[in-house]
Amino acid sequence: MDNEERGYWRWSKSDFFPEESFQSFGSYRAALSQTCSRFKNRLVSRSDDENERFELKKQSEHEMKRCLTWWDLVWFGFGSVIGAGIFVLTGQEAHEQAGPAIVLSYVVSGLSAMLSVFFYTEFAVEIPVAGGSFAYLRIELGDFAAFITAGNILLESIVGTAAVARAWTSYFATLLNRSPNALRIRTDLSSGFNLLDPIAVVVIAASATIASISTRKTSLLNWIASAINTLVIFFVIIAGFIHADTSNLTPFLPYGPEGVFRAAAVVYFAYGGFDSIATMAEETKNPSRDIPIGLLGSMSIITVIYCLMALSLSMMQKYTDIDPNAAYSVAFQSVGMKWGKYLVALGALKGMTTVLLVGALGQARYVTHIARTHMIPPIFALVHPKTGTPINANLLVSIPSALIAFFSGLDVLTSLLSISTLFIFTMMPIALLVRRYYVRQVTPRFHLIKLIICLLFVVASSMGTSAYWGMQLKGSWIGYTITVPFWFLGTLGIVFFVPQQRTPKVWGVPLVPWLPCLSIAINIFLMGSLGAMAFVRFGVCTLAMLLYYFLLGLHATFDMAHQQIVPRS
Repeated sequence: MDNEERGYWRWSKSDFFPEESFQSFGSYRAALSQTCSRFKNRLVSRSDDENERFELKKQSEHEMKRCLTWWDLVWFGFGSVIGAGIFVLTGQEAHEQAGPAIVLSYVVSGLSAMLSVFFYTEFAVEIPVAGGSFAYLRIELGDFAAFITAGNILLESIVGTAAVARAWTSYFATLLNRSPNALRIRTDLSSGFNLLDPIAVVVIAASATIASISTRKTSLLNWIASAINTLVIFFVIIAGFIHADTSNLTPFLPYGPEGVFRAAAVVYFAYGGFDSIATMAEETKNPSRDIPIGLLGSMSIITVIYCLMALSLSMMQKYTDIDPNAAYSVAFQSVGMKWGKYLVALGALKGMTTVLLVGALGQARYVTHIARTHMIPPIFALVHPKTGTPINANLLVSIPSALIAFFSGLDVLTSLLSISTLFIFTMMPIALLVRRYYVRQVTPRFHLIKLIICLLFVVASSMGTSAYWGMQLKGSWIGYTITVPFWFLGTLGIVFFVPQQRTPKVWGVPLVPWLPCLSIAINIFLMGSLGAMAFVRFGVCTLAMLLYYFLLGLHATFDMAHQQIVPRS
């Protein structure tokens, strides 16, 4: 039956599992018996630019509408990144970890974020598809690495959206001059699940609905909200410097360099969300021009704004007096501006609103492209013929997000989100190095082996540096005299012994391989600063992802790659 006749809303088994492996119990049992051979096939299989850009898009049946310019992308950058994080994390980390040197923490995390922006920009210009990092890793590192990334993207999308929606309720209550939990419903459920949040559910539903109706209208709404939020932030910075006392900056490093890097690992996530811009490539009128401007322009300005906000807070109050829960509000009260807390709450509320709006757009496009490969059911790849948006993909993220936001306080999952983000951002520079130095059926095997050895040196030495730092051996630098030279050896090995095979057509990351290798080292270092429990939770979630992969995802993608698909009726 023709797709137009069938319509968008359909729920048959063939829409969810059209692959040959799932047509009967016998065929599924046969597929499971071939798990090892199929896994080997998918482990070494890689996609290519043409497949991601053209062939896979046919799975959506309709095109997304190209309606965005560089101006929209710059404001999407502001909307997706500047949320509650800067207001919440700055005071918390200045008080507990870094002191006035919190500004250095923002410099370190901003440097790492900017490096990641470089890599996303090069990929997005050359492969302008909705899949973002998932599509890029699928091309360069293969199906399996892309699947692990896809799992982390979905985890981030669902839990991250729920967390922001819960925070929205808290700040809305503050704006009404009530306690953060005043608008939640208290129950007898266990701790962490006993505060039901219907407002968070409404906020998620509203943002998903707006994002589903029109990308263009969402962009306009984001521009208005982001402009208001930017004005609030400029007021916070200017007012902070007017009431500054430079004596509050002494001592500058009360917790030592260790505190700066521990804080950097946490405040890094105030920069999160910029990858949503890369997922808008299919809806951008001129991706090769607009995406670099949107990504690099917005993130450069945001980095400066964050550093100025951190500095103004540190100069307004002594780090020991900063309230870790309401830093800017209390700081304004301390200088006689009690009404300032309402302005801070309004700014944070506006910021979280745009984070949810842009997040709904970006997350749905990630899901759409993941579904195009059949790693999740292909019904979530469909684009609505009238709105030009992936409504099913929006539902896949927003419904579980709303359920989690309604019941859970999400305290346990904060560090899990952090490590998932850093994991993806570590994979991106590795993928970029593979793209530059390896081309299938062109690069000699000997050069590929040299590249792999050098990358192992870079990754292993970065892990060693992070682990040695985590041991907190005061005054001991012996370990670094081993790990850091090995990082240099790995990077120099790529420079002198591995010839570059590909040159970017439009825009490329400068100083390759130095910047990608530096990004790998920084991201792994920050991951090591998150603590053991973050890795335990990451490991548990990864095991759950692998269980799904070997039972469903592997066989669906294998059939898709070998075109063993039963036609939709």
